[in-house]
Amino acid sequence: MNQIEELLRSVLTSMLVDIIISGARGNSEFTKVKVRPVKIKGIIYFQAAKYTDKQVFHENLTADEALDLIGRWLVSDFRQAQIRMQDRNISVLVSKKGKVTVKTKLLQCSAPQNLEHNRMKHYILEEGIAVPFLVDLGVMTDSGKIVRTKYDKYRQINRFLEFIEDILPELPKDRTLRIIDFGCGKSYLTFAMYYYLKELRGYDLEITGLDLKETVIAECQALAERYGYDGLHFLCGDIADFEGEDNVDMVVTLHACDTATDYALYKAVRWKAGVILSVPCCQHELNRKMKCDTLAGAFQYGLIQERTAALMTDAMRGQLLEIKGYRTQLLEFIDMEHTPKNILIRAVRSQKMMLPAARRQRIQQYEACREFFGASLTLERLLNGMEEEP
Repeated sequence: MNQIEELLRSVLTSMLVDIIISGARGNSEFTKVKVRPVKIKGIIYFQAAKYTDKQVFHENLTADEALDLIGRWLVSDFRQAQIRMQDRNISVLVSKKGKVTVKTKLLQCSAPQNLEHNRMKHYILEEGIAVPFLVDLGVMTDSGKIVRTKYDKYRQINRFLEFIEDILPELPKDRTLRIIDFGCGKSYLTFAMYYYLKELRGYDLEITGLDLKETVIAECQALAERYGYDGLHFLCGDIADFEGEDNVDMVVTLHACDTATDYALYKAVRWKAGVILSVPCCQHELNRKMKCDTLAGAFQYGLIQERTAALMTDAMRGQLLEIKGYRTQLLEFIDMEHTPKNILIRAVRSQKMMLPAARRQRIQQYEACREFFGASLTLERLLNGMEEEP
């Protein structure tokens, strides 16, 4: 029995918490894989979440199936695995020549984990632990209990923090992290972002929240000062007119209406921001302008035209960010049952120069969409203007 197979047989049990397989090699179909045990009808399976740049695929495997797949992934597709057990953590490194290095760190054994497939979700901001800004914003009680009518907001906040958790490796930790939150509104997510990165993760950071509503901005600034959040500031202003920044690491824009999202994305690209998180809202521009003879019959139904325009607006925005060198994903933010505005654009600036042939292909794909729907976006105009700047 080889070393990897022997190790996997010992960890593919109910004691496993999860396995994160990463460091994809050139021939890998997936960027990473996460495996965790689940109990379905009394039987333990191992659920594999297989990530590509655009999607996540889930598959429930028996122990033997998981052993075979994970073994093949580590031999040919990935360089490393981090294995969390209830009683130990295991690090596995596989060199190009196939040399396997295994390091184990023993832990104090905790209570048995719940393997039920529909188990209660673990949130980054846990219920039962009072967080001051969530109490003041009416999401939690003083004892840390979630207010029943605010549970959707609580889930939304945690879901947003999960997206940030995924991109932490892309953010610098050796200097002050600079974040701009365009259209911050009441700033539920702005405060959550600051609390998570500063208090829980230890980042040195400065966050600026921008919104048009003066009273809301004043209230948010007063809260930030009350909590002693020295690196959190709020300004009143319009996204399109906002200037004065040269070095921004992350741009966040949540529910900025219509072309305000385009201005936020444009500024992020101009600043060469490493990460962009955007949940667009009210995508009216394409709906007003698009003309597509092929779909004229379908577009006689206004609802169909409106929703098609909204989806294609965000898809075309994603394509434009790809052209500018960002690895871009369109992801579900929260369940559709809670809000139709549930697409998050997550873009990470690539450190590698895109090959000319790949860039030409992305431009051609975008232009094909633009021609099919007969309309361009404000973001395209802004980015083209940026290319002309000295």
